[in-house]
Amino acid sequence: MSMQRDSLRWPLVGRGSELEAFEVAWADRRCRVVVLCGPAGVGKTRLAEECQARAVRAGFRSGRATATAAAATVPLGAIAHLIPAGVNLSNPVKGFAEVARALAGPDRRRRWALLVDDLHLLDATSAVLLQQLIDAGVVRLIATVRTGEPSNDAVDLLTRNDAAHRVDLDAFNQDRVGQLLRAVLGGPVGGHTVRALYEASEGNALYLHELVLGALQAGALASDGEIWALTQDRPVGTPRLTELIGTRLDTSGPAARPLLELLALCEPLSLAHAEAVASSSQTLADLESAGLIFVREDRRRSTITLAHPLYGEILRASLPELRRRRLLLEQTERVKEHGARRRDDVLHIASWHLTATGTADPDLLIQAAALARHAHDYQQVLTLLDALPEQHHTTPIRLLRGEALLETGRAAQAEQILAEADARVASEPEKLAVAMIRTMNLFWGDGRLDEALAVNDAASASDHVTSPDGQRMLRINEGIMRTFAGQLTQGLTLLEALPPDARQAPEPNIWLIGALMKTYALGLHGRTSDAIAWAEHAYKTHLSLNEEVLIPHPADQLNPLILALANAGQLEEARTVSHRANADLTAARAPLPRIWTALYTARTEWLAGHPATAHRWYAEAALLARTHHHPLPQRLIHSGITACAALVGDTTSPDPAPAEADPYRLHLAAEEHLGSAWRYAAQGRLAQARALLTQAATHAHDTGHFPSEALLLTDIARLGGPKEVAGRLAELAEACDGVFAPVRAHLAAALAAEDPDRLLTTAGELEQIGADLLAAEAANAAAALWRRTGQPRRAAAAAQRAQACAARCEGARTPLLGLTEVAAALTAREREIALLAASGTSSKDIAATLHLSVRTVDNHLQHAYAKLGVTTRRELADTLGQPSTGLRPAGPLCPDGLRSEGR
Repeated sequence: MSMQRDSLRWPLVGRGSELEAFEVAWADRRCRVVVLCGPAGVGKTRLAEECQARAVRAGFRSGRATATAAAATVPLGAIAHLIPAGVNLSNPVKGFAEVARALAGPDRRRRWALLVDDLHLLDATSAVLLQQLIDAGVVRLIATVRTGEPSNDAVDLLTRNDAAHRVDLDAFNQDRVGQLLRAVLGGPVGGHTVRALYEASEGNALYLHELVLGALQAGALASDGEIWALTQDRPVGTPRLTELIGTRLDTSGPAARPLLELLALCEPLSLAHAEAVASSSQTLADLESAGLIFVREDRRRSTITLAHPLYGEILRASLPELRRRRLLLEQTERVKEHGARRRDDVLHIASWHLTATGTADPDLLIQAAALARHAHDYQQVLTLLDALPEQHHTTPIRLLRGEALLETGRAAQAEQILAEADARVASEPEKLAVAMIRTMNLFWGDGRLDEALAVNDAASASDHVTSPDGQRMLRINEGIMRTFAGQLTQGLTLLEALPPDARQAPEPNIWLIGALMKTYALGLHGRTSDAIAWAEHAYKTHLSLNEEVLIPHPADQLNPLILALANAGQLEEARTVSHRANADLTAARAPLPRIWTALYTARTEWLAGHPATAHRWYAEAALLARTHHHPLPQRLIHSGITACAALVGDTTSPDPAPAEADPYRLHLAAEEHLGSAWRYAAQGRLAQARALLTQAATHAHDTGHFPSEALLLTDIARLGGPKEVAGRLAELAEACDGVFAPVRAHLAAALAAEDPDRLLTTAGELEQIGADLLAAEAANAAAALWRRTGQPRRAAAAAQRAQACAARCEGARTPLLGLTEVAAALTAREREIALLAASGTSSKDIAATLHLSVRTVDNHLQHAYAKLGVTTRRELADTLGQPSTGLRPAGPLCPDGLRSEGR
């Protein structure tokens, strides 16, 4: 007994928990997206279809799109068939809004459950449109995503937010394979057969599906009337999907091959086009019955797709180049003959012709590039513009190309294109636009401040820029660069030319970036209240503008707001804004500003005392910067990574700040030395750590980075020098807005005064703003003081509070957290020397490090030995509770103590 291929039904089996998860998510009105994730072939599409059917039963209208590699080369290629007729997309901003209104219907009450299969292949423009439809409440999305594929911005845009619910699908285990086979074959299946098919498919539903179909076709899987079994040891074919797909495709016969190949290149095809290529209507019916193609009804249009994208991959890989070219050109002519009436037809024609011949209609290329730029798909912009004939390379086209090169990390190529554009400008607006993007590329893209300033100066001196407004825009542009380069005083002075309203500026792009930099300058200078207010104004203004702007996204305005909020001590607010900015910039495919978002998020977590979380964000920033060849933030990033590692006892990372002639070429540059300083501290080399921090704090003071100066001085206090910095921190508390600067001053003053009551009060202030590590240190220092003065109950209460704060600090280990009753017996100098000795440092090296004589070092060590009752350095390390490597706690209250003996 055998079963014919076309009678084999593949039911939905073993997905009850996933369907339940979908229904729970769909019932939540906050949920806008349900994404079904899993490797190729686990049954995502089949499950998604059932989910959509349940949504339709709940009153939703249905729509469906399948993203493919072929369609991904065309903006809106995957979902153009869903766009109502008559919508004009020449202006994407207005056009996308019109799509939303049309789908919502006259009463604006229509709701759509849209199934998008293989979302990871979706083109960027389609993703942007879908997000707008979701945000408008018109569409709720059910999508499938193949895991194990490279990261895709469409997936990030549509699925990484609070409105998305993810359902992960795993391969079937052997029991579920048995259940599925029994349901498919309609009877019991032998254990050997279940095991053989399970091992061959590894529980992958697609693999299993293909194996069973192949075995049935070959007669290798049959029933004797009682039980189904394989007639050979292994299923027909191989468990490797590529070979199985090749075998299946070969069985379709030569008559069907042209249609399958065309689908691989141009799917989805209309039914009319598919019938024109197929040898007969029976060919289509046979392919559908064989499970090689799907026929779908999209409103009044029937479309044909391959049953799985892997079929297309195998077919495309086997196509000779000349045949590929002929198929694409024939399809192009076929669409033209039918009038190219659909909006996506012209884009398909351009894409197919470009793929086939390397050329396409220039107007179509430009239109497609504009759509791709609107979606921030800069690689597609370059692909389209690469094919544009030279005579069409106008100044706006060169600017578009230069921006795309900048955004894809190719600053040198961008400079060449933009220099050509600069040489061809014919008006003041063109000169300003070129100067803007060219200086952005030189400075932000390649870190070449002097050359960027020279380009700006040349524009100012040129014959093209003669108006007062034009000159003002160039002064603002200079202020932009000087601010980001850390020259706050000059930057703020130049940015005074910025009008309060973008509509008062002749060039909104420059105003928007000027507003961004003004927020930076104010916040970095300590005027955090002004910075927060200005950031909110700039963000709202950016949202209100519909112009095509050079800044990738309004969320870029949130980056300096993160800094300002963190510097003000509003750490939770900074964290909230940073997560929103990261989500928005990810959705907008804006990798360069995302680098800074990740960096500022990491810094916020560092200030909170969460080294593991901070490290993760620093690593994210490093990956983005490396991927997009962005040099500017790398020293800050690597310093942060080193500091976070040191805080948990890892001192093996490389030096984050190699010597350079002029290391201070960026805002926050003084903080580049935090990594080295905390690594010194982790090694017990507290004097070197304080010296480095003092040097960095001096630079921060000289350049007006007052919050950075306060941060660095606070670390000096934590590492043994509270008396040296308490006075300056008190001055900074008056100069800087917010609560962070005053509470830092309170901490240093309490440490310097050895006042446990003030330390505990300060711990409460720090805990309230979310500075968990500083709060733990203050409370632990208070506990150590009360132990020393014989107040064990108060010491125990303070220690308990310190432990509660430290528990949120992800394993951080600092000198102030390491204070113990045993260590309190030592003076500050004795303990500093004892820590170095415990790490294996020789007396000679300790003397050189601390600028003491060897005899003085040995005398301090002998005193420490006597107080602690030890006779060797190994016993000393054991008594201090310190390993041979890792962070070593400080003296009675801090490395130089709250007492000054031995200094």
